Amino acid sequence: MIKKGILAISLICLLFVIGACDNSTSSTTTTTGTTSTTSSSTSMTDSTTTTGEEYVYSPIEVPDYVFEEERLSFKFFWEVVNGDPESSGYGMISDRYNTATLSYGDASIASVGFGLAAIPIGIENDWISYSEGYYRALHTLFTIQDMQRTHGFFYHFVSMQTATRSGTTEVSIIDTALMLCGMIVAAEYFGGEIKDIVYQIYQEVEWDWYFNTDRNMFYMGYTPESGFGGFWDSYAEQLMLYFLAAASDDYSVGVVAYNQMKASSQRKKYGSSEFFYVSYPGTLFTYQYSHAFLDFRTAFDKENINWFNNSIQASIAARDYAIYQSANYKTYSSLAWGNTASDGPDGYRAYGNLPAAGTIYIDGTLAPAGAIGSLPFVPDLVLPTMEYYASINRLASKYGFLDSYNLGLTESASTSIIRPNRPIPLDGWFDTDVIGIDKGITLLMIENYRSSLVWDLFMQSEVIQKGFDELEFTILG
Repeated sequence: MIKKGILAISLICLLFVIGACDNSTSSTTTTTGTTSTTSSSTSMTDSTTTTGEEYVYSPIEVPDYVFEEERLSFKFFWEVVNGDPESSGYGMISDRYNTATLSYGDASIASVGFGLAAIPIGIENDWISYSEGYYRALHTLFTIQDMQRTHGFFYHFVSMQTATRSGTTEVSIIDTALMLCGMIVAAEYFGGEIKDIVYQIYQEVEWDWYFNTDRNMFYMGYTPESGFGGFWDSYAEQLMLYFLAAASDDYSVGVVAYNQMKASSQRKKYGSSEFFYVSYPGTLFTYQYSHAFLDFRTAFDKENINWFNNSIQASIAARDYAIYQSANYKTYSSLAWGNTASDGPDGYRAYGNLPAAGTIYIDGTLAPAGAIGSLPFVPDLVLPTMEYYASINRLASKYGFLDSYNLGLTESASTSIIRPNRPIPLDGWFDTDVIGIDKGITLLMIENYRSSLVWDLFMQSEVIQKGFDELEFTILG
């Protein structure tokens, strides 16, 4: 059975007292429950979990607008994909989808990772069958096995048709990690051949090759043409790297990397938040992506740092910052907050919040995924925000909320603030695209809030448990 002891929703309420169990913002609620057992399909021989015991899916009730956003986000990963079994790119998921032109972009391996983690969610909610999910997962992994790798790492963007490198894209450590995390979720759900393939791919990743021993930091990027560039030199979305790398059998990078990251990071506060470790750009996804997989609710490192609480504080600060900036930008309010990386009127940007370790960028653009990715951290703040987004008709699409929107400047806006180069229409600018990584954090964090399914699966992995041990964490409960 999937381990529940340290993961109960009630523990969140006891430890953090942030109203995590309060769903009173709407009287209309939805819950779906199914029981996963061994499939009757002749193509499958494995039970849903690796322990061989039946798992009963028991999500909490949520408002309809939350459930619908999760369902439509899942639909993106199921449909915006190369589904041709004869194609060498089978299972590749587009980085984005344009709802106006109905066109796809290149695939991103991060989208593929979120898509693999989405499969158990789809099965447990009866959106797809077990046999459909098993086939998609297994044959996507066959594609991944055949993809070009550099010391075990994958290219960030690849062709939807051939799964080969797109243009001059980099060999990405962080996107490889995101894909591995999604693979591990699928491995723990299905077991058997799927798990064997996943852990073979994982053990072939040479973490120590991507690591600078002089600075005790992972490099940020690599291309065959230019070599390594940049460093993961402080806290951000790369927290998952330290756990994955520490657990490797042959290419381990241990606790020294994690300790250096903390030593190089800054702690600040803003508004009503407490002090917390901040990322350089202050963009909210940096406090969310690793947390979509790693359950830190009751996990503490040797210095008693709890990263779940760190993300609570970052979320509180982001909302307070939006309220402050509502004097300049019409988009922001107590119900519209959470700057994160997204499309904007002038292109894709890493929109940020205070506090931050570096200079942040804002122009009044807001992505719904920013706040939604914080649902498990501050549900009492996120649920009303999701209800507000659901009331904006122009944000709606076949795959849930569009990626972002911008309502322009207020009449009292300061003349010194940043504004888009592109004029904002009187009724606002609304993106035409949905983006895979934003749909991914939306889907996984809604499901973690409802059931902790992704957390449960990921945390039962022997690799992840070893990572926590190697990094000297204590998990209470």
